[in-house]
Amino acid sequence: MPETLEIACDESGAEGEKLVGGNSDVFAHASVLMDAETAAACVAELRVRAPTPATEYRAGHVLRGKHRAGLLWLLGAGGPVLGNVRVFLTDKLFYVAGKVAGLLQEDHEPRIGLDPRAGATAAALYREGPRAFGQERWSALLESFNYLLRAKNGQGVTTSVDEVFALVGTLRGAGGPAGEVMEELWRARPRVAAFRERLLDDPYVFPALDPLIPAIVRAVRFWGTGEPVTLVHDRQTTLTDERIAQLREILGGRMAGLRLVHSEFDDRVQVADVMAGVARKVALDQLTGRGDPELTELIRPYLDTASIWGDERSRALLLEEVISR
Repeated sequence: MPETLEIACDESGAEGEKLVGGNSDVFAHASVLMDAETAAACVAELRVRAPTPATEYRAGHVLRGKHRAGLLWLLGAGGPVLGNVRVFLTDKLFYVAGKVAGLLQEDHEPRIGLDPRAGATAAALYREGPRAFGQERWSALLESFNYLLRAKNGQGVTTSVDEVFALVGTLRGAGGPAGEVMEELWRARPRVAAFRERLLDDPYVFPALDPLIPAIVRAVRFWGTGEPVTLVHDRQTTLTDERIAQLREILGGRMAGLRLVHSEFDDRVQVADVMAGVARKVALDQLTGRGDPELTELIRPYLDTASIWGDERSRALLLEEVISR
């Protein structure tokens, strides 16, 4: 039996399959390769540099303005996490746009993450949609497809194919690249309807819209370059026994197992929580034009270049000069 590698994981910005109109437009998932002793020392030092009485150390504690020196220590070259943490980012609105673009493929099948063949179409829709349709109709389009492609609509919202394509019909005449995508989408309606029926028949079919799933797959593939990977993950309702079994099947022998823990009792998971939360905040600030140059420079070596990110300006700042592992 090959030896397994154990990594600890946590996320920030998770809202399940609700990707539009939620609390944050960015999802971040951190994976940490660190032994328990090193992680405990890291958390203990954070408590000295950025103190809190909370029993569980979280990203919000070190992100307070008065604790900036502690944050700079954590992310800096002399800190304890450089080279031991990878953070996978997801721009949620681009993720939905990418799923819409994927529906245009004639042989569209459920898949983890985005279809690379639809990358140019997704980028064009994401870039041109707000300008071509207006912000209100652009948001309505993304939200309608978000609900249509969800395996479960836990909020009690129901959206039919007819309702969604009534909106698509009004956008077909917008012209330009975004209007062309709507024309293609209009012709792909039977394929979209068939995919929706498949989701209703089997809500566990991949891909779930939840960005946690491609993030976990990426973490396993990044760290498991030679030996199988075991994940120690903060508790997540998405990670049911059925979903974990599916992940193991998809990843083959690369994922040896996935164990859910309470982060309060695992310092490694607390480090993952801190790094995911910090990366999400820095990335969101850049996405919305409020970026912090110093923190952006420091967070860049931790970010995965395979992240699902559509905004060209912030991508260049966050992801294009990442130090290779």
